[in-house]
Order: sequence, then structure tokens, then C-alpha cells
Amino acid sequence: MAGRQNGDGEAESQRILRRLAAESEPGGTFVARMTDRARDHLSAADVDSSDRIEQIGTRIGRWLAAAITVAVLVGFVLFLMQRG
Repeated sequence: MAGRQNGDGEAESQRILRRLAAESEPGGTFVARMTDRARDHLSAADVDSSDRIEQIGTRIGRWLAAAITVAVLVGFVLFLMQRG
């Protein structure tokens, strides 16, 4: 049991180190990393690819949330412009 936990901890540590190395590459700019991250998030790259329904549902939910966020921000800006 302890060996399995140790192996899981090592695998998690390796995953974290790979992610940190990828995010801190000197070749990629901050904007490029953020756009790649947003694209991966909205395309549900982190979801189990063998479950097509979950992947489609996640994409719909994330795109819908992004659209609602943009609409709320636009509404807020318009509200502020009218008060001026």
C-alpha cells in the first residue's frame, strides 16, 4: 500500500514538474501560453477522450459560460457609460 502511494506521489510530482517546465519555457510569451491554455480549456482537452458525450457536454458548458461572462461584462460597460 505504501509503495503504491509513493508511486502515485512520484507520478504526480513528475506531472507537476513537466507542467512547470512547459509554462516557463523562454520561447513562449505570456499571451501565447494563455491563449493555448484557453483554447485547451474551451475545447475540453482535459476531459476523458473516450467518453464523447462528456466531451461534448463539457465543451457546450464552457462555451456557454464564456459567452455569458462576455455578455455580463459588455452590459456592465454599457451601464457605466450611460451613468457618465
